[in-house]
Amino acid sequence: MTWADKWHKLVEDRDRFFWFLQTTGWAGYALVHYLGSLLYEMRDIFWVVIILSAWSGWILTIPLRYVYRMVWNSSPWKIALTIMLSSYVIGLLWAVIKNFNYWEIYKYGYRPDSWIHYFSNGTWSFYNILCWAGLYFGIKYYQLLQQEKQKALQAKTMAHQAQLKMLRYQLNPHFLFNTLNAISTLVLIEENNTANKMVTRLSDFLRYSLESDPIKRVPLEQEVKALKLYLDIEKVRFEDRLKVNWDIDEISMQALVPSLILQPIIENAIKYGISKKIDGGQIDVKARVFSGDLLIEIADNGPGADIQNGQLAREGGVGLPNIRERLQSLYGNNHAFYIEANEPSGLKVQFRLPHEAVSEAN
Repeated sequence: MTWADKWHKLVEDRDRFFWFLQTTGWAGYALVHYLGSLLYEMRDIFWVVIILSAWSGWILTIPLRYVYRMVWNSSPWKIALTIMLSSYVIGLLWAVIKNFNYWEIYKYGYRPDSWIHYFSNGTWSFYNILCWAGLYFGIKYYQLLQQEKQKALQAKTMAHQAQLKMLRYQLNPHFLFNTLNAISTLVLIEENNTANKMVTRLSDFLRYSLESDPIKRVPLEQEVKALKLYLDIEKVRFEDRLKVNWDIDEISMQALVPSLILQPIIENAIKYGISKKIDGGQIDVKARVFSGDLLIEIADNGPGADIQNGQLAREGGVGLPNIRERLQSLYGNNHAFYIEANEPSGLKVQFRLPHEAVSEAN
């Protein structure tokens, strides 16, 4: 366990942390006064007086902890009044003890002419105890603030994870609706064998989809396997009319990407590109690592579409907005996602994501 871990564990244990600060604080008080006594060339016996003063201060301030606990949830004026009165009483009592120790030990049993002298330096002692109270409440409020920050961070993390799960699970009903609609069409035209093949491949793809964690990112290699499962479904419909070219280097295969982030792009390319061409078409999937980023490109040779400011004019469904929200949630502004026309025809979708390999994440 590192020192940082030990310190964090100590701070989290409020009781141990109090006794640690109580002891080190009064030890620091004794050290400062001892160093000050050296400047005034006090006799060596004066260090005993200092130790007894620090010890009595350590003892007398302990009850204040429990007094302040009782008024912690009270109104501000009641807390302030309690602090002032308790600090004044403890300060006067501490002054009497310090004066008695000083006269008894350093002044060889000296006794003042009037009892009022036992309270000398009472104001200074009161200020010391008041500072102790200020530190006590300051540290307590700081601990509460840290707890609230931690709770807020946990709530934000849970909300973030819930949002990612919602965005990720949106894809399943969206894709499932489209596929079941295609299967229904095949059944209606009595293409039962083809429909059966699609159902089998659909079950494989959904099994993968449900088993993958929507929060965790996966290697691109795993994402490619999921895409091939999906494409097996579509190839049942399109057969030789659908061609897919893969150009992904080995380094990119180990790069982490959000699970099923590419499937909606492929689905759109088939729906709005390949299916519009009588003789079918081609989809090119490329990926490479460049300058610390993972660059992914998916292009089709379909009829294309109107593009406005890097977005499709017809963009209003679930797929593309879902991708934008997921990328923004995961990477903030440290990513790029844009669409442009492909040459000589079709659309090209490009990603730029921070490159993080599987080994780095582990």
